[in-house]
Amino acid sequence: MKQTNSVKQLVSGGLILMLVCLPCFIFRDVLGHRVVALLLLMTVSIMAMTFEIIPILVLAALSALVWNFFFIPPLFTFHISSPEDILLFTMYFIIAMVNVVFMRRIRRMEQKNQEQAQKERTLILYSTFFNSLSHELRTPIATIIGSAETLQSFKTKLAEKEESELLQQIESAGHQLHLQVNNILNVSRLESGLLAPKMEWCDVNDIIQSALQNHFPNQNRIEFHVNEHLPLCQTDAGLWEQIILNVLKNALLYTSGAVWIDVWVENNQLTLTITDEGSGIPEEHLTSVFEKFYRLSHTQTGGTGLGLSIVKGYIEVLQGAVKAENRKVPSRGLQVTLQIPVATNYVNQLKNE
Repeated sequence: MKQTNSVKQLVSGGLILMLVCLPCFIFRDVLGHRVVALLLLMTVSIMAMTFEIIPILVLAALSALVWNFFFIPPLFTFHISSPEDILLFTMYFIIAMVNVVFMRRIRRMEQKNQEQAQKERTLILYSTFFNSLSHELRTPIATIIGSAETLQSFKTKLAEKEESELLQQIESAGHQLHLQVNNILNVSRLESGLLAPKMEWCDVNDIIQSALQNHFPNQNRIEFHVNEHLPLCQTDAGLWEQIILNVLKNALLYTSGAVWIDVWVENNQLTLTITDEGSGIPEEHLTSVFEKFYRLSHTQTGGTGLGLSIVKGYIEVLQGAVKAENRKVPSRGLQVTLQIPVATNYVNQLKNE
């Protein structure tokens, strides 16, 4: 691969030298061979900014030979008659080679600085992530421990309704804890490429209703109306439940208004949208929200910055696409659109009929 790249650089570099030399040769009487030397040196320096070391060294030597053969009197020979031109040619060759080496070192230093900056940025991101994660895990753990201790201490004094509420809090905190642990594990699976979808015939209406019942049983801000014309779709039900869960959790975290879920299939394309009544996000951040650990500045605490990045990873595993866009009518808010290609089967509708 590296050898092929070097050959490509040699070929493209040779063409560049040819394009520079051709007009110089036509106007050689006007320019003179000393000006041509400067133009060739500049061309080699520019190529040294992007080319590998071996191709650029070869091209530097080639430029010196081309300059000698076509521009230094006597023309069309490698013989140099003037001592001044011999010295000039020698200096050209040395400067070209030294320039290439220096440019190479500058590129390495820039690359090293970029890698260092990237490492520092990654450390900051991971620090932010672990701080958020500790908060996210501490809250459900504290809820579980507190509710369990209350049940244990006052089990004979609690009314049936109070006991039921405490058990419900434990269940809700357990689901929240399970989600965060799953997110952490699934990030590793996505990055390693080990996540493979389990394709099966699913009713997406049932997947959405199951996610709402299991994770948002008392959430009255979510509106979903079953699409009775939806066919069975061949997809991974487990991945879709995690996708819906992460997008909904993000929407509920950053808006106090309603959240709508809509789903339909058209031309073997499953589309699901989740829309909220929030204030939206700046246009320049719309693509960044799907990056790992990314969080908008000046937002409330909460969340690890993993949810939407995991959603993007899941959708890509399903050969689909995800995008976020701000709504402008009838009111402001953010809409996340998820699309994947699916095989469909309308046997469920025939069965109902």
